[in-house]
Amino acid sequence: MGFARTCSVALIGVEGVVVEVQADLEPGVAAFALVGLPDKSLTESRDRVRAAIVNSGETWPQKKLTVGLSPASVPKGGSGFDLAVACAVLAANDRIAPKSIADLMMIGELGLDGRVRPVRGVLPAVLAAADAGYRHVVVPERTTAEAALVPGMAVLGVRSLRQLVAVLNDEPVPEEDDDSDGPGRPDPILAGLTVPGGGVGTGLANTFGGPGSGSATPGHSGQDAPDMAHVAGQRVARLALEVAAAGGHHLYLNGPPGAGKTMLAERLPGILPPLTRQESLEVTAVHSVAGILPPGRPLVDSPPYCAPHHSATMPALVGGGSGLPRPGAVSLAHRGVLFLDEAPEFSGQALDALRQPLEAGHVVVARAAGVMRLPARFMLVLAANPCPCGRHSMLGGGCDCSPSAVRRYQSRLSGPLLDRLDLRVEVEAVSRSELIEHGRGETTAQVAARVQEARARAAARYADTRWRTNSDVPGHELRTRWHVAPGALHAAERDMERGLLTARGLDRVLRVAWTLADLAAHPRPDAGDILQALQLRTGFNRGAVLAGSR
Repeated sequence: MGFARTCSVALIGVEGVVVEVQADLEPGVAAFALVGLPDKSLTESRDRVRAAIVNSGETWPQKKLTVGLSPASVPKGGSGFDLAVACAVLAANDRIAPKSIADLMMIGELGLDGRVRPVRGVLPAVLAAADAGYRHVVVPERTTAEAALVPGMAVLGVRSLRQLVAVLNDEPVPEEDDDSDGPGRPDPILAGLTVPGGGVGTGLANTFGGPGSGSATPGHSGQDAPDMAHVAGQRVARLALEVAAAGGHHLYLNGPPGAGKTMLAERLPGILPPLTRQESLEVTAVHSVAGILPPGRPLVDSPPYCAPHHSATMPALVGGGSGLPRPGAVSLAHRGVLFLDEAPEFSGQALDALRQPLEAGHVVVARAAGVMRLPARFMLVLAANPCPCGRHSMLGGGCDCSPSAVRRYQSRLSGPLLDRLDLRVEVEAVSRSELIEHGRGETTAQVAARVQEARARAAARYADTRWRTNSDVPGHELRTRWHVAPGALHAAERDMERGLLTARGLDRVLRVAWTLADLAAHPRPDAGDILQALQLRTGFNRGAVLAGSR
């Protein structure tokens, strides 16, 4: 009788659970039983592991074999347990010393020929292993850089099962041929890292090249990446974009087709600050699990940009699906921008599902197979036309929509959802003179520099708290700990008495006012900052309040 154990990780969303893989050999009719709540892909590992061991030149034990995955109450899925199962079987058969793998974490899929194929979710799996106290992990060679992002972990990348057996037995390590078919040819072994349809619109882990990020979206070189200087006119909308980036505020853009709403939204990630190390690990973990982490780029260091089509369902937005839920667009946009173009065309149920993650910064998805908590701290940008034809607000536009049709169209965005958006801007059609003007506006780099300075002022103010941006601070704290200038709130209080502002709306005006003060280097918001915040919040024109905007 032989017994051996090693460890792997089961992923539930982006959180990992350490799983002990136990192999037991007993005399009897040759059979292979796999227990511990495995899913279909994990059950099939019995055939993959058997073929991989035999094709690696090892002997398959002709005994009764039982492989248990503990804890048995945790659902387990995916092919990432193959490597651990194979090594446990070999150790139980005395081909490997059981002690050499007892405290070793193993993650990887096995091909029938014994090659170790990469799997999704290596980073969150290694993070879970590190939190559990493990310090040595074996991963596929192609994911070594991703696993090495976790500090304090000794990472061994292997290309085949033969190589791993040789390392564990202190034998000469055999050479393995490169799996690619040559320069410029697709590498089939990388198929395990991505899912079909992973692209920019689905939340691909990059942006249009933020300041200092050194990255650009595929198809965009550093020279033709979207730049704020390309935006013609839109003085107020540009200011709203800068305020949104500086304070982390949600933004609603309303205007006719062709006014530049999508153009503005695409430039928002470029003026956001680069991600911190912790934020990068959070974003990379989500994108690794979702299968949209680009090969060769193990760490996402710039804010992601996710722009799903308006036909997206509620599970596609907030997460879900059959079996264990999968990350949705709100999680793919974590620490970045979620842009919903043609927002009224989304289903009302899907839009209202955004209300909880907008407030909490995470989403909890419950399904029959389990409950999953996913990070979802993103900046929401909604874009909408004023009516079905889009010409309702244009002078001489010839809108033929009836008043009732306009009301129905605008009411598709519920009041509670709009109340959670800090900034509401009317994007007007660009005039001929603005469009053909030869002078260029401010570049992304210039705006990003001001955003960085404003964020630094906010971070210094909240240094002794858990908050870093103005949008994170609860309204009660803003009203009681950080006071505005005397008399500055008179206009906001009048709007609240008239029913133009809710209590939540007043708190959001305060947050926007603090961001405006940070951009202007004011020690605290004055009456001018409050008036600008009110106009950006309510969308009502208050005269020349924004005359000094850039």
